[in-house]
Amino acid sequence: MNKLFIIYDACYNHTMPQQQPSAVENSTRARILDAAELRFQAYGYGKTTMTEIAEDVGMSAANLYRYFHNKLDIGVACSNRCLQGRIDRLRQAARSGGHGAGQRLERFFLEDLNVTHEIVSERPHINEMVELITTRKPELIKARIRDIVSLLAEILAYGNERGEFDVDDVVASAATVHAALVLFELPIFVGLYSHAEYSGQARALARLLVQGLSRR
Repeated sequence: MNKLFIIYDACYNHTMPQQQPSAVENSTRARILDAAELRFQAYGYGKTTMTEIAEDVGMSAANLYRYFHNKLDIGVACSNRCLQGRIDRLRQAARSGGHGAGQRLERFFLEDLNVTHEIVSERPHINEMVELITTRKPELIKARIRDIVSLLAEILAYGNERGEFDVDDVVASAATVHAALVLFELPIFVGLYSHAEYSGQARALARLLVQGLSRR
């Protein structure tokens, strides 16, 4: 990078700083999302209005629009919080100490299933939100998928280091492993089997994949 560009870049960043939201603004946004999530859970996204969310927070609808441009923005923010919660729990499962790679992979599958089961139990209208985000904000779903694949790649790399696995391309293989998790991640499938049946399937799938990934 030439010196002129460095000087220009430094001056530009100095003269046009990005304003960060204050603690009060973050707190208000969190209260709005909490109220919106309760509405979405009880009535669904389509039957919830901005006015109702504002009333639940104790502010005017006009004031609500200072924090979110529209209901879709709120829905996206709520979905992102939910998806990030899944990632946080999967990260803990992927990095759980004292376990072999095969055990971590099985725990990862079971935790992924547990998160989906809890979401469906707590949010009866979740499929409406899934369809909304998938069609209107697919980049959000793709970003979270990349996060999950990255965690799976960590497990595969860990297995290689321990001599458990023999995987040439951990990223590509992780993407393939994630494709096998669809049955446990999509809320629309949760009602097909009991949680115990799903858990058995998750364990069986993890052990089958471990056999295929293992060093010969």
